[in-house]
Amino acid sequence: MPITNVEVMSKLLRIDKNLLDDLSAQAKTVQRLRKNYNIHVSETEPCNRLLNGLEPGTYVKPHRHDDPMKDEAMVMVRGKMGLVTFDNNGNILEAVLMEAGGDVVAISIPHGVFHTLVSLEPGTIFFEAKAGPYRPLQSEEKASWAPAEGAPEVLSYLAVLTELFK
Repeated sequence: MPITNVEVMSKLLRIDKNLLDDLSAQAKTVQRLRKNYNIHVSETEPCNRLLNGLEPGTYVKPHRHDDPMKDEAMVMVRGKMGLVTFDNNGNILEAVLMEAGGDVVAISIPHGVFHTLVSLEPGTIFFEAKAGPYRPLQSEEKASWAPAEGAPEVLSYLAVLTELFK
């Protein structure tokens, strides 16, 4: 039996101001200052789609996705963030300012590229998509040259990265 328009409509997810406001509010209240909202129902789906809320001061340890199927795309929804890429030794290759409504609103990061994100404005949210199923980062995908999350060096390292966008 074919799906009717009414059935299709009932399955739509509307990403509206209320959802975005709620995601931002949640990101502000958690210790890591970031929160994601999964659009995909299961982490085993072939495409993982999510909204990421990032607040200034959050630390996303530089990492890469080695799986050739794990290129990731990011599209700014609200706010402003910096994307920083690195070589395998931790030298900065590129710093890209991304801003909703700005010059760069989306980016595609190839697998194997070390990268991190720096939130530059309260309420920053981006949409992310990459191939599933979800797989936690392996040790070799985490930058050994960057401070661990929660380490005392994080504040100074994050300050250096943030300075790239001033």
